[in-house]
Amino acid sequence: MSGRGVETVVAPGPTAALAVCERALAGDALLTVFGRCRVEYDGRASSSLGPGDRLLVCKPDGSVLVHTEEGQQPVNWQPPGCTVEPALVETDGEERLRVRSERSTPAEELLVEFGTVAQVSAYDAVDAEELALTGTEADLRERVLDDPTLVEPGFTPLATERRTPAGAVDVYGEDADGRTVVLELKRRRVGPDAVGQLSRYVDALRRDLHDDAAVRGVLVAPSVTDRARRLLAKAGLEFVALDPPDPE
Repeated sequence: MSGRGVETVVAPGPTAALAVCERALAGDALLTVFGRCRVEYDGRASSSLGPGDRLLVCKPDGSVLVHTEEGQQPVNWQPPGCTVEPALVETDGEERLRVRSERSTPAEELLVEFGTVAQVSAYDAVDAEELALTGTEADLRERVLDDPTLVEPGFTPLATERRTPAGAVDVYGEDADGRTVVLELKRRRVGPDAVGQLSRYVDALRRDLHDDAAVRGVLVAPSVTDRARRLLAKAGLEFVALDPPDPE
């Protein structure tokens, strides 16, 4: 099925899926591939996901995301500026579609190999509008940077969007005792997904620094669900209740 600016093929074989991928990437289109796949990442860390049903999204700016059926965060991703190359490979005597994403600084490679493809789509997407938001996470970050004591006395922000193998930390800093502090900022009430995200950042930083590094994780949001609060306590993470500033 196809329409103006859209090409969709349902249950394609590897060759047909590859053709759609190549046309999409050559035409700077938004590419999505849904099917059963394996995912391998190698870079500042390494990870491996066995076969599962996942959605691969390749954007014209070179960013790549792999989503499962749960949560809002991708399980693997690459930032804008990556080189994305689809190809056919032979695994266990069968021809399969593989999409490879690579960047050089830092050196990272993401491989997504599909055993079966349920659907592949290319979208000639154009969005010239700018999203106007108030009370955003960026506003919340500026509030924290303007007055770090809102988190706790003695907290010193050192960086924003600090890169880790698990993603970018919203605010990276130190407490009054010199211990590393990771802040995950959310502009509204949050649940277990946010706790899992913060936990991954803390674990990644501990590996990056050294095994016995003291890294505190603090979730900053207006409120959390009861389940999220229990998970925070179980993981040794903390919560600070803070709202984004009101729009002027």
